[in-house]
Amino acid sequence: MNATDRTPADLLASALAADPGRPLVTFYDDATGERVELSVATFANWVAKTANLLQGDLAAEPGDRLALLLPAHWQTAVWLLACSSVGVLADLGGDPAAADAVVSGPDTLDAARACRGERVALALRPLGGRFSQAPDGFLDYAVEVPGQGDRFAPLAPVDPEEPALIVAGREFSGAEVVERALAEAPALDLAGPGARLLSGLSYDTWEGVAAGLYAPLAVGGSVVLCRHLDRLDEDALAKRIDSERVSALRR
Repeated sequence: MNATDRTPADLLASALAADPGRPLVTFYDDATGERVELSVATFANWVAKTANLLQGDLAAEPGDRLALLLPAHWQTAVWLLACSSVGVLADLGGDPAAADAVVSGPDTLDAARACRGERVALALRPLGGRFSQAPDGFLDYAVEVPGQGDRFAPLAPVDPEEPALIVAGREFSGAEVVERALAEAPALDLAGPGARLLSGLSYDTWEGVAAGLYAPLAVGGSVVLCRHLDRLDEDALAKRIDSERVSALRR
């Protein structure tokens, strides 16, 4: 983190400048056996493409509200940083009817249809795969995002003091996300650069999204983000901790 970092998007830019090749997000789904590892550079590329989709095709502007109906997943992390890049308020688990746009996983499509704005659906398949057939009324993220630009520039400056995140009904500005993530990192046993946290927490609380994204990013660390971690027995978990060189655990 640099002293000038005021938003999560700033944190990602600093990480990219410092060491683009290091791991940032390693994702496991213990229901499917999926494992995906994204370096800072690869993650930032996904964020840039998603931010271009958000600002361009979806016509999102700073202050717009985006309901994110997604689990703890590497693609959810991408959307959170894309929202920060554009200045869009990311409402995790928020009411689609009160949002300007919605991004939904395959299990929440019916609820997402309450949104009268743009709707995007994610299949959440391994390697970012697409739906076999796009859900009616939704753009398929996996179809739309590959053709987006690899560099992103916001059309309007992002104000770090404006609302940036809502989780469990709590609203945070971009600056508050950065400040809290950095302040809480020691309690998560994130000692600094190179720290590697394994999180099995969901993204429906601040604690979950801090451990599963923001705090590791703030200190120059990385996260092993595990969905359905309860399906792993203790021996298998111990092996993962060892193989992934994990230095901190939250579940």
